Amino acid sequence: MLPHAAALLRAAEHAPLPALIARVADAAEPWKNLYGDSKVVATAVVFAHLGALFVGGGLALAADRATMRAVRGGVPVEGDRAERSLVELAGTHRPVVIALAIVFVSGVMLFLSDVETFWGSAVYWIKMALVAALLVNGWLMTRTEAALARSTAAGAPWGRLRTHAALSAVLWMATLLAGVALANS
Repeated sequence: MLPHAAALLRAAEHAPLPALIARVADAAEPWKNLYGDSKVVATAVVFAHLGALFVGGGLALAADRATMRAVRGGVPVEGDRAERSLVELAGTHRPVVIALAIVFVSGVMLFLSDVETFWGSAVYWIKMALVAALLVNGWLMTRTEAALARSTAAGAPWGRLRTHAALSAVLWMATLLAGVALANS
């Protein structure tokens, strides 16, 4: 990291909270106390977060792998394998979106358990950027799937679908890594 970037990150971590965030932290104080005082509540929230990440990420990674295996060099590998892959890929969206909703809600609960720490954490914001990139990639991937469902003929964007699948796999793992780093920072 560049020396001036590291200095900016250190300064941001010790900067006073903006007024709005300070109000959020104050409003979240009862939740912070409950979360901090109850091992059961803390365990349930972390389990919901990690369990949903495990299920959603696992399903997405399996679908990404199937997509990458079905498409090589921008074209489907054999016969109807790629088309079957599209059907299977479409079937993963609902459970992955449900898992992401649970990750989001539990993530908000984790954030509210210690607003001051998370707000000033560079690792937290890196994780949020990765989550945003994951969501954008997922949206682009579904648009590519829709284009392929309309036309699986030559010239269809199979290569783009494979690229999104590979990026999805990388982003899921990077998000997990950022979460582990956040827990240890």
